[in-house]
Amino acid sequence: MIELRTPDEIERMRPAGAFVARVLEATRAAARPGVDLLEIDALAHRMIREAGAESCYVDYHPSFGASPFGKVICTSVNDAALHGLPHRYRLRDGDLLSLDFAASVDGWVADSAVSFVVGEQASPEDLRLIETCEVALDAGIAALRPGAKLGDVSAAIGQVARGAGYGVNLQFGGHGVGRTMHGDPHVPNDGRAGRGWPVRPGLVVAIEPWLMRGTDEIVTDADGWTLRSVDGSRAAHVEHTVAVTEDGPLVLTARG
Repeated sequence: MIELRTPDEIERMRPAGAFVARVLEATRAAARPGVDLLEIDALAHRMIREAGAESCYVDYHPSFGASPFGKVICTSVNDAALHGLPHRYRLRDGDLLSLDFAASVDGWVADSAVSFVVGEQASPEDLRLIETCEVALDAGIAALRPGAKLGDVSAAIGQVARGAGYGVNLQFGGHGVGRTMHGDPHVPNDGRAGRGWPVRPGLVVAIEPWLMRGTDEIVTDADGWTLRSVDGSRAAHVEHTVAVTEDGPLVLTARG
C-alpha cells in the first residue's frame, strides 16, 4: 500500500535525511587507500550511536539475504553492485566504492547511496559509469512531479542509462520510504512513460540507479549478501530519498 505523507510528516523526515547525508559525507571522507571496510562500518556505527539514531541494516533479514545483515552500512567494492557486506578488506588506490546507508531518526527513515573512486587512480571508464548513474538519478528526480506517473521516473532513468550504452537490471530499484526502509511503490530503473501510479504530493521514495560496465546480470557472493556483476565488471550505485511536494521534488538526503 502506498502511503502519502502530510507536509508536517515530511518536515519530520528532514532530520533523518540530514543525518544520512552526514554519515555518507563522513564515511566517504574516511575511505582512503589503506582503510579497512570494517573501519568504515565502525565509523557509521559510532555516528548512529552518538546521534541516538537506529540502524535499518543491522537486523535486516529479507528473503534474499542469507542471514541478518549484521552491519550498518553497505560497502560495495569494484564488481560489487549492491548490498556489499563489510568485511576485512583494505581499500586500494583506484577502487570503485559504493556506500549505501539508511537510518531511522525519531521513527522516520531516510536512505541514500554514493559511488566514487578511492584515491587518485581513477579510470575514465569508472568515472563515466559513476557520472551516468548521477545523471540518471537527477533525471529520475526531475520526473518525480505531481501529475506525472511513476513510469515517467523509471523511463527517465532508463533513457539515460541505455543512452550511455549500459544495460539495466530490474531486479532491484527504488522504493517507498517512511516508517520503514522498504515499502510501496517499487520504482524500477527502466520503464514506460505514462504508465504506473500517479505521482502525488506526499509520496516519498528512494530513487536509486545502479549500473554495471559490462552486463546487466548479477550473482550473489558467498557471503549471502553482496551482489556482484556476473562478468566481474565494475558497478556504481547512487540514491536519494525524495519527497513530492506541491512545488515538485524535495531531496531529503541532499549532501553539502
